[in-house]
Amino acid sequence: MHAVIEAYTRFLFLEDSLEASDIIFLPGSQEGVLARRAAALWHQGYAPVILPSGKYAKLEGQFTGNPAYRTEWEYFQHILMEEGVPEDKIWREEEATFTYENALRSREVTDRAGLSVKKAILCCQAYHARRASLYYQVCFPEARILVCPVVTKGICKDNWYQTEKGIDLVLTEIKHCGTQFGQILREASGLKGLS
Repeated sequence: MHAVIEAYTRFLFLEDSLEASDIIFLPGSQEGVLARRAAALWHQGYAPVILPSGKYAKLEGQFTGNPAYRTEWEYFQHILMEEGVPEDKIWREEEATFTYENALRSREVTDRAGLSVKKAILCCQAYHARRASLYYQVCFPEARILVCPVVTKGICKDNWYQTEKGIDLVLTEIKHCGTQFGQILREASGLKGLS
C-alpha cells in the first residue's frame, strides 16, 4: 500500500524551487491563504505583478466564499491589498469559472498587456498542483511554470491518505487530471466527440 500512496503523492503534489519570474498566477479559489502566499512572494521580489483569476466555481454558480465579495478575483484583490500589494501590481481576470479557464483567460490578459511570459510562479492549492500546472503549461507552452503549493483544507502530501476527506480530494484530482486533460488533448487533436 505504501508504494501506491507514494506514487499518487509524487504525481499530484508538485513543488518547485522558486526563481525570479515574470508573473505570479493565482487560480480562482475561496482559500484566502493563497492570496496571502502570493503577496509574500511579491514582497520577496519573485515577480513584479500578480494575476488572480476567477469569477466563481462553475458548479456553484456564485461566489460562496466571503459574502462581502462577488468574485474570487475581488476577494483575492482585497487580501493582496490588505497584505500591502499595490493595486496597480494586481492584474485582473474576473470571468473564469474553472481551472482550465483560469489559465486560458490569464493568457488573454498577459497577451493584451504585451507580457511575454518566460517564467511564472503558480501559487495554488497543494492537492490541486498537478492539474493547475498542466493547464497553465498548456496555455503558456513557451514558459517555465514553477509551482508554489499552499496547504489548504489541512490536506498535504504527508497526510492526504489519513482521512476520508483527504482521500476523496486527492482521488478526485487524479480522476480530473485524466478526464479533463483528456478532453483538452482530444480537442487539440481534432478528436472531439470521437471515442
